Order: sequence, then C-alpha cells, then structure tokens
Amino acid sequence: MSNILIIDDEKAIRKTLCEILSYEGYKIEEAGDGEEGLKKFKEKAYDVVLCDIKMPKLDGIEFLDKAREANSDVPVIMISGHGTIETAVEAVKKGAYDYISKPPDLNRLLITIRNAMDKNNLVTETKVLKRKVSKVEEMIGESAPIVKIKETIDKVAPTDARILVTGENGVGKELVARWVHEKSNRASGPLVEVNCAAIPSELIESELFGHEKGSFTSAVKQRIGKFEQAHGGTLFLDEIGDMSLSAQAKVLRALQEGKITRVGGDKDISVDVRVIAATNKDLLKEVDEKNFRLDLYHRLSVIIIHVPSLNDRREDIPLLVDKFLADICADYGIPKKGIDKEALDALKQHNWTGNIRELRNVVERLIILSGKTIISEDVHAYVIPKR
Repeated sequence: MSNILIIDDEKAIRKTLCEILSYEGYKIEEAGDGEEGLKKFKEKAYDVVLCDIKMPKLDGIEFLDKAREANSDVPVIMISGHGTIETAVEAVKKGAYDYISKPPDLNRLLITIRNAMDKNNLVTETKVLKRKVSKVEEMIGESAPIVKIKETIDKVAPTDARILVTGENGVGKELVARWVHEKSNRASGPLVEVNCAAIPSELIESELFGHEKGSFTSAVKQRIGKFEQAHGGTLFLDEIGDMSLSAQAKVLRALQEGKITRVGGDKDISVDVRVIAATNKDLLKEVDEKNFRLDLYHRLSVIIIHVPSLNDRREDIPLLVDKFLADICADYGIPKKGIDKEALDALKQHNWTGNIRELRNVVERLIILSGKTIISEDVHAYVIPKR
C-alpha cells in the first residue's frame, strides 16, 4: 500500500483529502504545519507528499527546500488556495512535482498522484539498473593496504603482466581483477570470469578450451571455450587452486604459446588473452602437496596482489557501511538510514570471518530490522543471531 503524507494547516482540507485518498486505497498520514510535516518526512518513507504553501512555522516552499535536501526522490505536490502563476512556477523550479489549486479537482488530483508514483518508481528502478550495469564498483577504503593495492593496479594495469590475486573468501579479489581490466589497454575487450571451484573437474577443460561436436557423449554441438571468448581481453580464473592437474597443464601451454586446442580437436587456435588468477589457498603449499604445478605458479605470479581480510583493515568499515547503506536503501526505494557511532564501533569490533561479503549481508539485515537510525543495540541483537 502506498503511503501519502498530507501537510496542511486547515483541518477540514486534511480530512477531505484523507477520506478521498483512503477510499482509493492509499495509506494516509497528516501534519498540521510544515515543521511537523518535515519531522514526519525525515522519520518515515513516503511515496508522495501533498503540501500546502501558506502555513505557520514553516511554509510550503521552505518545506520543499528542506525535503529536497533530505530525500530528493520523493515527489512533492504543492496545493494552495492563495497561489499565483508566479508561485506555481517557483515551486516547480524548486523541485515540486506539480502544483494544484484549491479546491482541488478530484480527477486531476488522483491522476497527478498516480503519475507522481509512476515517476518515483521509474527513478528508483533506473538508479538500481544503472548501478547494476555500471562496469566496475568503486573500491572502497583508505587504509594503507587498500591504498597500496590501488597504486599497484595503476602501475600494472597498462601492461600485459599476469597477476595472481590472493586473499580469503569474500575480500573482493574479483573487484581487483575488474579494476585491472578497466584500467588496462584491453578495457574495450571482454572480461570473462571463470569460477574454477564451481565447475566439475571432468568439465573444466571443455569450459576453458571448448570442445568439438561429438568429442564426448553430451557434446551435441561445437562449444567455444572461455579462452576464445576472452580473445583481445582479460580472462579471470577465480579459485584457480581448485583446478585439476590436467587442466593446469593445458593452461600452462596456453600461457606459454598463446594457443589452445579444443577438447576432441586437433587444430591449434591462437588466443590473445591476459590472465588474472585468484585463490584463497596457499599455492606454494599446494605445490608441496603435489596439487598445483610449480611452473604454472611462476607463470601466473608475475605480479602478486594480496587483498587483506576485513579484520586487517577495520578502519575501512565506516566507509564500507556508508556505501552499503546508500546502495541497499536505494535498491529498496527507501531513504538512506543512519548509523550512530556506538553501532559503528560495535561493527568494527566484530570478527568478520566472511569479510566484505558478510559485512554487506549484515548491513542489509540491519536496514530491514532496525529503525530509522541503526543503534548499537541493533548490532548486538541482529549481527550475531541467537542460536
């Protein structure tokens, strides 16, 4: 049910509008002056605001200015019995969705409210889509390790040097790979990602190098592998420590010779690919245990970028929380929630075993379960669920 806030110092007008809009299925809240209306506006999410212009304490134009500062996405429809063309123009210039004279025409009012809500929904959807289709998320952090990573990316991205990104699960290794690609000379080419841990060992070679029709039972047609798909761009091999030894041998050949052979084929295919690999394992330990080829390790680790755990960069937590609050609240179409210092301090003290991925999930949980401002009691209640 859509929420509408009516701000008007005339009780009779509020009552009439309330009855009409409630009948149409809207949930209505009232305020008798601009100050009360602004307080409610900041405390709760509304889909549309109907606001009188001539009011005590805080008039409609002043309310509009402050409301736009608090949340510019909520459409505000100005209504007045004392207005002029100049007043209407001023209100629209300041960001009002529309201006309606008193007494309002019922049909026009309902159509304006419906159109305002449609526009608001489109604005929210557009913001979400823009963020989803944007090439690379921002790398958040001002801690020394993150500053060093950014400097390293700036240096190595323009080259074709192969990069090995290390770090625990959830620290953002894939984001490093995307930034290297974005800042490289291959940015106009494809970035192809492969999660080696998610592909069965018997299928990894077909996934990477492709296969010819009939090369095995389910090969009903030719398949182009990830190396060919990434030609002219970047291939990101995530969790490469889980790759089978037979696939490692073929990857090594591709890196040495710039050629691959499809499964079931006998033709060499040249590929121009920059490879970025990532792992949460100690590959040298895997080499000692005969699970990973030493020669492939040396081929992949021309540049090593280690992404620290969130526990090793706690000073970045406030920046990350602020970013997640903005993004998630925008996805939900609600005003950005605040968080007090004690709550942030509590989050900084938490043991983040899931790193940034866990922090984002926690922030989403707090947004859903907390009030307008997240407080330390919320963190203690919801961050570590009771068993």
